[in-house]
Amino acid sequence: MNIVTSADGTPIAYDRAGSGPAVILVGGALTSRAQGVGNNAPLAAELSARFTVYNYDRRGRGDSGDTRPYTLEREIEDIEALIAEAGGTAFLYGVSSGGGLVLEAAAAGVAVSRFAVYDVPYAVSADVYRRTSAYVERLGPALTAGRLGDALELFMRLAGSSEEEIEGAMASPYWTPMLPLAHTLAYDAAAVNHYRPPADRLAKITRPALVATSGVSPEAQAGMGGLPSDFFDRAAEAIRASVPHAERRVLAGQSHAPDPAAVAAMLTSFFRD
Repeated sequence: MNIVTSADGTPIAYDRAGSGPAVILVGGALTSRAQGVGNNAPLAAELSARFTVYNYDRRGRGDSGDTRPYTLEREIEDIEALIAEAGGTAFLYGVSSGGGLVLEAAAAGVAVSRFAVYDVPYAVSADVYRRTSAYVERLGPALTAGRLGDALELFMRLAGSSEEEIEGAMASPYWTPMLPLAHTLAYDAAAVNHYRPPADRLAKITRPALVATSGVSPEAQAGMGGLPSDFFDRAAEAIRASVPHAERRVLAGQSHAPDPAAVAAMLTSFFRD
């Protein structure tokens, strides 16, 4: 494990592997650099044959610090600190809410060569936005009151989990380790602009972008059956419509937690283009 210090003094923990151009991996909700469903450790191993991979704990997770109060700008500064550590420029890859953070960082002008995002959860339709707005309104009070389990339940319902799936998660050995990460759900909501595409900021992005989605609809994925079947696709189209130099890709047959080898092949092709 390595540590870099962000602009506000927060220690940011990361693992570095491989050699070649730098790639920084930005994780999604309820994950640290090596824990949680869809964590980036397996992808880092796949990419390390061709790149120097920086797989880090976003602030408030794993071994990183969590200086309060949180702001999105501080998370962007964390990425800037990692880019400086990598030599001054890097590729970025973000999954889910981590993709939203990558988009915000690119819009803010960080020194990124090109970047890719996967399954960014922007709410494009009015009915889904009503759901995300209600979630954000209830999440804050739950976290303020220290009701971390309630916050996790709120997130699972937003993601489309059924009551049976939520009950199963609560009874599983994975529930307790997730509780210390529950407060970062507010950070994820900020990273995706409270689930609305920030079209004005996305239009400022000048670097080449790859906007990818899973090839399996949310209704066919475990824990996401309550989302519309075109949820991620519509979000991706909104991103592509706003980002000037964006191309679209679908990973056929992959879920919201895709096969690391498939993602590595996609990223290698795009970053080496």
